Amino acid sequence: MYELFVALILGMVEGLTEFAPVSSTGHMIIVDDFLFQTQQMFAPGVANTFKVVIQLGSILAVVVLMWDRFMNLLGLKKMPGQTASGPRLNLLTVLIGLIPAGVFGVLFNDYIDEYLFSTKTVIIGLVLGALLMIAADWFRPARPKVDTVDQITYRQALLVGLVQCLSLWPGFSRSGSTISGGVLLGMSHRAAADFTFIMAVPIMAGASFLSLLKSWDAITMDVVPFFVVGFISAFVFALICIRFFLKLINRIKLVPFAIYRLALAAVLYFVFF
Repeated sequence: MYELFVALILGMVEGLTEFAPVSSTGHMIIVDDFLFQTQQMFAPGVANTFKVVIQLGSILAVVVLMWDRFMNLLGLKKMPGQTASGPRLNLLTVLIGLIPAGVFGVLFNDYIDEYLFSTKTVIIGLVLGALLMIAADWFRPARPKVDTVDQITYRQALLVGLVQCLSLWPGFSRSGSTISGGVLLGMSHRAAADFTFIMAVPIMAGASFLSLLKSWDAITMDVVPFFVVGFISAFVFALICIRFFLKLINRIKLVPFAIYRLALAAVLYFVFF
């Protein structure tokens, strides 16, 4: 029962933080290192795989809440107010945005798992990600050139995808890096956030598949309930948070989240070091 409680809490942390630019992986590592030490509860690799795979729960929440958008992406449904001749986000735009992080993720997956899942590296990621977010809000164009996700160009998608590579470092934050990159390229905060959410679905599905494949021999039937509870917990809490975050990001922008990250990094440094 204790293991299921741990899975519930870590899933809650994941769901609450996945789409805010504060790093869900970083928060799970911090909570785990401080409270649970799951690395000592399971066979090697299982704890890190769990932290990746339960993000699928949050991704499923995105698919549920943005179902119409994904149907539009596949050409199966029009969005309200969309015309046949108007701009529309297409699969190629998303694919271009995914390629950089996908390539780097495959190349450096083993290194990331072995060396970067620690509180120390998370602190570094929190600080550097916060500085990028502050820069994005300070140096963004006075008026966004891209108001909606449908207006994103191939070039912008590629550049956002390159910035997303920074999120492979735990603590940097996928949403923080991609939203910051999008804002610096002239996107509105909402357009950048929408694009981030859409790209998160295939890239996290791929990351989870690779992580499961790598640790498949260690995933025995006795750890399946641990994974299932974490997945469900992440899904439920992400459902609660996504709509709230999309409204919040347009109102308060990125700097308040950056301040939180810097404060958290300072606390962690004094607690752990």
